[in-house]
Amino acid sequence: MTYRVMIEPRAERDIENAARWVFQESKSRTAALSWVGMIRGEIEALGKNPRRCPVDPDLEFYGEEVRVLLAGKRQGVYRVLFIIRNEFVHVLTVRHSFRQTLQEELDEGE
Repeated sequence: MTYRVMIEPRAERDIENAARWVFQESKSRTAALSWVGMIRGEIEALGKNPRRCPVDPDLEFYGEEVRVLLAGKRQGVYRVLFIIRNEFVHVLTVRHSFRQTLQEELDEGE
C-alpha cells in the first residue's frame, strides 16, 4: 500500500526554521538547500512503508500512536514525528534530536 504524505503546518514551519539555522551556522545557501532536500526526501519516502519506523516517546502528548523517523547524520539528526491515519501519513513536527520531547518541554513550562 502507498500512503499519501501530508506535511502539517507546524512541520513546515519546523523545516523552514531548521533551514534558516543551517544557513546561519554554515553561511552556505547550498548547505541549507541540501538539508531541505534531504529532509523532504526522507519524509516523502514515508509514503512507501511508514510502519518501519518505531513508536516515539511523544505518544502520550498526541494521544495516539506517533512514530518517529530519524533523518540526517552525526550531530544533524532530526526526529520526524508522524501519525498514520488510513491511507495518509501526517507529519506533525520535525525536531532536532538533541531537543527534549514535547512532553518534557511542557512539563518544564509548568
